[in-house]
Amino acid sequence: MDIQIKENETKGYAIAVDNGKIAGKMTYSIPTSAFIIIDHTEVVSAFEGKGVGKQMLYKIVEMAREKEIKILPLCPFAHPMFKKLTEIQDVLKQS
Repeated sequence: MDIQIKENETKGYAIAVDNGKIAGKMTYSIPTSAFIIIDHTEVVSAFEGKGVGKQMLYKIVEMAREKEIKILPLCPFAHPMFKKLTEIQDVLKQS
């Protein structure tokens, strides 16, 4: 599974590709240079249950650590993952 991050000034996404096929996409907004908002996760049905969403989330967390920014997870997938996975909570934006 290859996961890449693409972004412009105000939006970004992680895209998961498996053997040339898109497996999923996780999108985020960039309201400031200090944090991003994960707003949507989509996994292609053929790849459901294979950890694609979690892999994309980890890729975005890795990017946030490199840029020293925080993440506000509003997406119905990402929000509970941040509650469950203590190892990624260092990039969680406190409200």
